[in-house]
Amino acid sequence: MSEPPSDEDLMLAYAAGDMDAFQTLYARHRGPLYRFIARGISPRATADECFQDVWSRVVAARSRYRPDARFSTWLYQIAQRLLIDQYRRARPQVSLDDPDSPLQLPDADNNRPDAQLGSFEQQRRLQQAIAELPEEQRIALQLRLEQELSLEEIGEITGAGRETVKSRLRYAMEKLRARLTP
Repeated sequence: MSEPPSDEDLMLAYAAGDMDAFQTLYARHRGPLYRFIARGISPRATADECFQDVWSRVVAARSRYRPDARFSTWLYQIAQRLLIDQYRRARPQVSLDDPDSPLQLPDADNNRPDAQLGSFEQQRRLQQAIAELPEEQRIALQLRLEQELSLEEIGEITGAGRETVKSRLRYAMEKLRARLTP
């Protein structure tokens, strides 16, 4: 059985007119990309708009696409630039009541109301702490934890060097620990 085509091959096929290639790319990346965007922007309508803008830009840039880096890196660069534009327009707000909101904590082992309340409060505190991180640290943290990108890939997306990304992640984790430690 042959391996499925790479994202880069699919994008090149789409640039050559293969609409099925685009549908495959979209299906592969829509969920993770939407979660990345939605965690950085609220309300949901703004996240939806930004998500559509990313894909519109992919469509518009298809003839100029070159597989110099991974497709996902290129895609998240587009998303990150749009997020920065949104941040400049208005300070991002994370909805703490939205179940699709940032980084869910594991469910409590039992279903006792007091345990559920404790888990909910931990989740709210984590979401709030992440929302209060400086923009560069929050984006680096989301790309690392949610998309499981390497330091180099995060650097390509954000335009920062490997050591800068490493520092941003370290500072973000230190701030989260300080904020969440009783």
